[in-house]
Amino acid sequence: MKQNTIVLAIVVIAVSAMIYAGAYKSRTASAKYDDVPRIAGNVKGKVAPEFELKTLDNKTVRLSDLKGKAVLVNFWATWCGPCKIEMPWFVDLQKQYGPQGLEIVGIAMDDSDDKTISDFVKEMGVNYTILKGKESVGEAYGGVVGLPTTFFIGRDGKIIDQAAGLVSRSEIEQNIKIGLAQGAPAGSPQSSKAAGGK
Repeated sequence: MKQNTIVLAIVVIAVSAMIYAGAYKSRTASAKYDDVPRIAGNVKGKVAPEFELKTLDNKTVRLSDLKGKAVLVNFWATWCGPCKIEMPWFVDLQKQYGPQGLEIVGIAMDDSDDKTISDFVKEMGVNYTILKGKESVGEAYGGVVGLPTTFFIGRDGKIIDQAAGLVSRSEIEQNIKIGLAQGAPAGSPQSSKAAGGK
């Protein structure tokens, strides 16, 4: 009986870890990342690392292209259960806050081909930018060890917060509001609102 309880506890811990981390698949990477500028430790207040990635239709997007916007960078994968929970929230939040200067960017970190990712994105009704991820970008952001992992970046290009695993929609929305206010031009509606204001 005691052994059964121990085995059950181990299974529960393992399943919880998989859910929290999105069961991030290990990927083999032949490139070395010693020359990639990266962030580590407490990322709050640090400048978000630049990246250059391709969209599913092969257009190039750089983080610097989004200068002056609040950016939510979400590392995700098609097989990630928690990612599927938060994606509809991102769709709604992009609709609500896009006109105020929010840009949500999803970085697909799985090994699926472009068609699989594209079909998944259509099925989920995604209305925000999806990019094909590279291990080097994950490394630049401190080493993405679980999915989803989300970075909230203010208009000034500095990281407001980071979330590893699934967090509440209200926490995501709060960080978006802070991002819209951070670095907003003087006199703009966002600069005069409290972070939690409507």
